[in-house]
Amino acid sequence: MTSGSGLRVIFLREFKSYFATPLAAVFLVVFLFLAGIFSFSMGGLYERGQADLRSFFQFVPWLYLFLAPAIAMRLWAEERRLGTIEILTTLPIPLWQTVVGKFLAAWGFSCVALALTAPLWITVSWLGDPDQGAIVAGYAASAMVSGIFLAIGGFVSTLTKNQVIAFVVTAVACFLVFLAGYPVVLDFFRGWMSAGVVDAVAGVSLLAHFQSLMRGVVELRDAVYFGSAIAALLAATTLAIDWKKGT
Repeated sequence: MTSGSGLRVIFLREFKSYFATPLAAVFLVVFLFLAGIFSFSMGGLYERGQADLRSFFQFVPWLYLFLAPAIAMRLWAEERRLGTIEILTTLPIPLWQTVVGKFLAAWGFSCVALALTAPLWITVSWLGDPDQGAIVAGYAASAMVSGIFLAIGGFVSTLTKNQVIAFVVTAVACFLVFLAGYPVVLDFFRGWMSAGVVDAVAGVSLLAHFQSLMRGVVELRDAVYFGSAIAALLAATTLAIDWKKGT
C-alpha cells in the first residue's frame, strides 16, 4: 500500500461510519440547538448591537467540552471491547496512519457541525459590517479546540474498554486543560507543587490561546501550541495502543 493511502482509507471508512448511525444526527442537532441557545439567549447576539460572533465563539469551547468526549469515547474503547483493535494493528498500514486517520475523521465530523453554524455568520454580515478576519480566526480557534479535545479523548479511550469511563475521564481532562491557567485549577496545585510546576500548568491553558485567536490576533505561539499539543497527543495515543494491544 502506497504511503498515505492507508491513512486515506482509514479516514474515509471512519468518517462515513459517523453518518451510518443516529450518532451524527443526534450530535449535529444537539450542537446546533445549544449553539443557538447560547448565542441568542445567553450571549445576546442581537441585544449587544455589535456585528460580530463573540456571543457564539465564547461558548463554543463549552459545547465541545461535553460533545467532543461523546465523539472520542468510541474511537478506541469500542475497538478494544470488540477485539477489533488487534485486526487494525495487523493491517499492512503503519499504526500512526491508523491513529491519525481515525482522529482526522472525528475532527472532520466535529468541523461539519461547526460549519453548519454558518447562518450565524451570514446573519451578522447582513445586519452589519463585521471584521471578517476575526470571524475566520474565531472559527479556526474553535476547530483547534475541538481538535485538542478529540486528541485527548482518543488517548483516553485507548486506556479503557468502557465508553462511559472514557467519556467521563475525557470530559474532566478537557476541563482541566481548558482552564489550566485559572485559579480553579491552579489553586489545586499550589498547595503541594513548586512554583515552577504551577507556572508550567498555567502555560498549557487552552482558554488563553483560544481567546487570543478569537480576538483575531494570530500569533506563532498559538499555532505552535495547538499543533504541538495535537501531535503530542496523537504520538501518545500511538504508543498507548502499541503498549495495550492484546490486553
